[in-house]
Amino acid sequence: MVASSTFKQELLLREYGRNVQNIVQYILTVEDRAKRTQLAQLLVNLMGRLNPNVKDIQDAQQTLWNHLYVMSDGQLDVDAPFALSAMEYLNDKPQRVDYPTQNPKYKHYGTNLERLIDKAKQVTDPQEREAAIISIGKLMKVLYRTYNKDSVSDEVILENLRELSRGELDLNPALLEKGNLFESNVKAPQGPGNNFQNNNQKYKNNQNKNQNQNRGKNK
Repeated sequence: MVASSTFKQELLLREYGRNVQNIVQYILTVEDRAKRTQLAQLLVNLMGRLNPNVKDIQDAQQTLWNHLYVMSDGQLDVDAPFALSAMEYLNDKPQRVDYPTQNPKYKHYGTNLERLIDKAKQVTDPQEREAAIISIGKLMKVLYRTYNKDSVSDEVILENLRELSRGELDLNPALLEKGNLFESNVKAPQGPGNNFQNNNQKYKNNQNKNQNQNRGKNK
């Protein structure tokens, strides 16, 4: 689809408002070229204030002048500091976005974890491989708890790891007997419900503390 001049003007009208468009139309009626240039520069400065996000764009001033040129329907004849453009890039066909064709086996682990597993399978040093497996197991446990809100044993995590690695990543069962092998210091984010429970418990503790102090005074 070709972006017509009217379409581009409508986009900029929503960006800067009707008053700016009216000022553009007034500038076109000014006969003196130097005066038109001065008014155009003042309007570009105003447009920069009305749309501060343009400052984050590379070549912001040139972009503002191009916006002004488009709002004038290409009729602006001034001594601009840049070569004015009608923003033909709006006519460019957008590039095709590639979407993933494969879904992760476990949604709560995601595809990034599967990539980590593939990297760990390439580690040849036994100690580094074991450390990588434990680190991945800890991450899997955090992801599992965040998604399911339930506890999970190290045995289940290791079984999932074996399945995702097609049996290539495994640990000595003796390591699991020590317990909490895959426990991590990272905790799942607490929701509003958890905050309410914590605050409620603090309130009860304070109430009990005050009651005990009052009993001591009465004695």
